[in-house]
Amino acid sequence: METTRLGKTELQVSRIAFGTWQVSGEWGSYDVDQAQRAIRSALDRGVNFFDTAQAYGFGEAEEVLANALRGELDRDRDSVVIATKGGINPGGDKPRDSGREWLRSGVESSLKAMKIDHIDLYQVHWPDTDTPFEDTAGYLQELVDEGKIRHVGVSNYDADQMAAFDRRRSVETLQPPYHLFRRGIEDDVLPYVRSHDIGTLVYSPLGSGLLTGTLTTDSTFEDDDWRSQSSAFTGEKFRQNLEVVERLKSFAADKGVEVSQLAIAWVLAQDGIDVAIVGARSERNIERSLAAVDVTLSADDLAEIEKITADGVQIGGAAPEGIA
Repeated sequence: METTRLGKTELQVSRIAFGTWQVSGEWGSYDVDQAQRAIRSALDRGVNFFDTAQAYGFGEAEEVLANALRGELDRDRDSVVIATKGGINPGGDKPRDSGREWLRSGVESSLKAMKIDHIDLYQVHWPDTDTPFEDTAGYLQELVDEGKIRHVGVSNYDADQMAAFDRRRSVETLQPPYHLFRRGIEDDVLPYVRSHDIGTLVYSPLGSGLLTGTLTTDSTFEDDDWRSQSSAFTGEKFRQNLEVVERLKSFAADKGVEVSQLAIAWVLAQDGIDVAIVGARSERNIERSLAAVDVTLSADDLAEIEKITADGVQIGGAAPEGIA
């Protein structure tokens, strides 16, 4: 597994991180044992970077992850890099809360759920515009000073929000959504992270399943799968993007790879992207995704992908307040 330096953190991490949103109860039912075997499989194949969040099942995903990595967390803590997120309270009166009390309680909750004494990377899950970003930075620095967290990042922030945060303490990492059908970070966010040496780990490189090549216009989702409420997975927008995926599948096949591997490789080939976060609930799926690090895309390949996806429709995703 290829590794990279994660911006100012100086952490050496695998270019694919294992994500755990899919074991939160927000993607329908899943088998815990199977999910933990997928985590172990990723570890055995060189993944040392694992991303989770307090809000993923209100600690459920953190517990699933920690139980799968219990041996490493207890015996060789530095062999794995644990990233988690806080600062949101879905369903609460204040869905986004980056105030001192909620952030501190979130860190304590995550430490307890994972039974660890520090978090390698703690990220503000969504920007809270009711709390000055400089203040949020200061609250997190307090937790760094206390040794509860090692590094500080943000997720879903724009360039101006990161600049405000930076005025108190450096943003070390950013976690934005990014895939072939969601490219909003390219204009302002990516130039900012490149110029400020901010490590960038992107989520949903497979478009929440859209770029796996397994969905059709007849695909349905369980009621407790957030995609059942998303406009990206129904109607004309869905149909049009699936047509693009079919063309990508043909291009990928000509290169001897799967379309999901092509999609991940495309993300990793973009300037300023350090890590792609990939979730899986089975060993087979994570093994297939990890193979993407061995896919090399030439300038001609990237240009052809641009042509193929020109007919695609840009989509949104889930947020603390609801689903686009």
